[in-house]
Amino acid sequence: MSDEQERVLETARRARHAAASLRLLTRHEKDAALLAIADALDARAPEIVAANESDVARAVEAGTAAALIDRLTLTTARIADIAQALRDVAGLPDPVGEVIRGYTLPNGLQVRQLRVPLGVVGMIYEARPNVTVDAAGLCLKSGNAALLRGSSSAASSNEALTGIMRDSLVASGLPADAIQMVPGETHESVKYLMTARGLVDVLIPRGGESLIRSVVDNSTVPVIETGVGNCHVYVDKDADIDKAIAILLNSKAQRVSVCNAAETLLVHREIAEAFLPRALAALRDAGVTIHGDAAFEAYAQETGCDFSPVTDDDWAAEY
Repeated sequence: MSDEQERVLETARRARHAAASLRLLTRHEKDAALLAIADALDARAPEIVAANESDVARAVEAGTAAALIDRLTLTTARIADIAQALRDVAGLPDPVGEVIRGYTLPNGLQVRQLRVPLGVVGMIYEARPNVTVDAAGLCLKSGNAALLRGSSSAASSNEALTGIMRDSLVASGLPADAIQMVPGETHESVKYLMTARGLVDVLIPRGGESLIRSVVDNSTVPVIETGVGNCHVYVDKDADIDKAIAILLNSKAQRVSVCNAAETLLVHREIAEAFLPRALAALRDAGVTIHGDAAFEAYAQETGCDFSPVTDDDWAAEY
């Protein structure tokens, strides 16, 4: 066994030990820790930004695409959004112990299906440091230990974020090993995580198609397979036009670089005449280029949109 494999497995063992106590936490204990982490992120934002700047500088030097650099970048405002997301999670009902369904047998025996923690959840993801906090927060809320394996291009950011979260766990009386980064920056460390069956209960890959396919094909640990982006917005003939335009702008223009930004707009032909002129004008004002079919072209010309005829490749593209 290599040193790197032993370090990965030891990290998983510590997570498993922490998971035993996490599953017994009350809602108050979990929510208090989440709020403590949120406050610490706000208070230590300059520290996070400084660490992130080193990651961004390396990405720029390596010629990384602008959209990927945007995903990597953390600002004080983005950190505040991440912290607020944790506060929102703290405000959610506790999923642990929720009765999903149940029934009583003729002999009086009650049968119940309950939500319970999984144990150790491994997250494998790309250069999105916000995922480090999002994943850890959701794991903590659901009583699970988090093993996080982010991209090496976000290593400094992830180290800073994880350190702050672990400090907050200790200050809240919880085990620091409830949140850990998987050691090692080679692809071998990912392989060791994917094959740590018995220590890791489930893996969740989040990123591009090649990453997700690699985890699904090679993991001996159970995998929850996620989507790869290319999200669609469909506007039906009975849609509220004002609401549809607001949803369209939010899903496309709020932050165009993220994987869940909308890429395709499908419109029912019976609402097209009322909807498209207003929608395309709003997209034009947001700086969005339209790759459309012949039916869209006339509306695009009418509103002065930046327009290109759609190709077969466009339907599968994630911009």
